[in-house]
Amino acid sequence: MERLIDNYLNADVLAEAFPKVLQGFSVTVYVSLLIILFGIATGLAFAVLRCMNVKAINAAIVAYVDVFRTLPQLVVIIFVYFGLPYAGISLSPFATTVLALGAVLSAFATEIFYSAIMALPRGQWDAASALGFGYFRTLFSIILPQAVRLAIPLLTNRAIAISKGTALGTAVALPEALGQAQSVTAIVANPSPLTLAAAFYLTFFIPLVVASRWIEHRYGHGH
Repeated sequence: MERLIDNYLNADVLAEAFPKVLQGFSVTVYVSLLIILFGIATGLAFAVLRCMNVKAINAAIVAYVDVFRTLPQLVVIIFVYFGLPYAGISLSPFATTVLALGAVLSAFATEIFYSAIMALPRGQWDAASALGFGYFRTLFSIILPQAVRLAIPLLTNRAIAISKGTALGTAVALPEALGQAQSVTAIVANPSPLTLAAAFYLTFFIPLVVASRWIEHRYGHGH
């Protein structure tokens, strides 16, 4: 037990690592929130575009969704960081992680929102049309508010799962919590900073998981 504590809960090492890991944790939180905002907003926009039933647009969106739902998150991050410079686009590790994981989340969000829209009875469109509502007024005033409520339970779980991928940003030198912990670990030759990073992850993601369960219960039961 003493050896375990010395290796993973060494007080001196934890105190030394705390400022750097905390700085990395702030990056983790910021990147995670941006991924969620970018991914959900883009997914909703693509779902709305699919509702317009323009064949070329639909084909492009379906291809986008299939690609980013299929590729591993790490592959997307590496491709964006190392591949885009050949097209003249160079992104920082921060922008790379947000763009890559945001794109992955947007692919899942597109399918979730679109499925929710399609799940609503066609009679609602017909009733709105009979009342003189135009297509876009019906979509934004009647259909989307209901579709978003249906999509929220699935969307929250997926958003949390993908935003945890910020740790993969270490592959492109993103200075987030895990990367900073690994850096200190290499210097002090003690894995206690990794325990600290794990504690920070739990501090951030457990409340999100609890919130997602509450949201799933609330909206999943039609309240």
